[in-house]
Amino acid sequence: MPGQVFQRWQLIVKVAPVVVTVALIKLALDDLNWEPIPLSPLYTGLLAATVFLLGFLLAGTLADYKGSEKLPVDLAASMETIADECLILYRDKQARPAIDCLRHIRRLVGSLLGWFYGREATSSVFKGISGFNRFFLAFEPLTQPNFIVRLKQEQGAIRRMVIRIETIRETSFVGAGYAIAELASLLLVVGLLLTEISPDAAAVFLVSIITFLLVYVIFLIKDLDDPFEFDLNGREAGAAEVSLKPVERLEQQLDQQIGTLRALPVEGEPGASETA
Repeated sequence: MPGQVFQRWQLIVKVAPVVVTVALIKLALDDLNWEPIPLSPLYTGLLAATVFLLGFLLAGTLADYKGSEKLPVDLAASMETIADECLILYRDKQARPAIDCLRHIRRLVGSLLGWFYGREATSSVFKGISGFNRFFLAFEPLTQPNFIVRLKQEQGAIRRMVIRIETIRETSFVGAGYAIAELASLLLVVGLLLTEISPDAAAVFLVSIITFLLVYVIFLIKDLDDPFEFDLNGREAGAAEVSLKPVERLEQQLDQQIGTLRALPVEGEPGASETA
């Protein structure tokens, strides 16, 4: 619970120093009477245009974020489907390749989590996905062709989702849009700092509130733009990261299943015939 509270207020903590700095600058300019720009109704239009631009960027990144939330769920579901098929094959044939494939899935899940946390390269994840091929080849004499087809479909889905996640992590949403939004926000704040607003307390309050809203939204957009940002210890680096709990839950589930099957004999080992 404390971690969730901190995550909820994390952006406010990041924005606070900027707001305090702007408020102090405004107080200093008031004391120096260095506010050469008179208050104009045109500021209303400038503020509305800046808010519209930020809203456009926020809507775009939010749509991508909602799509990204589904990727860890679908990724875990596809791997769990392959694991279920391996368990079915083992219970039917007591074949070693089925258990070996299950162990390979467990290694791939660990590799995926390491990749999310920045500890493993993307190439190692793709190597693990391609590693399913040798197990599928070993399954051919043991089962029906449509069984292999289902497994290959899930393998393709896993590869497609990994590529999608990598693309999201490596690209940003409309870089030119970010530049103009940041520039417009900066010019608006500078203009308000140099504008004479009376009384002084109202000036500091209004400038601080507007600065807070603009900077907060910009930080939020940047966090939403990379929803898979984690540190090496697996902690969320931003305030708006997608949950990896489905993949972590699958890791624990596979450990339990492999621990249960490890005590059972498999085809080619002593005691297999009695078990079969």
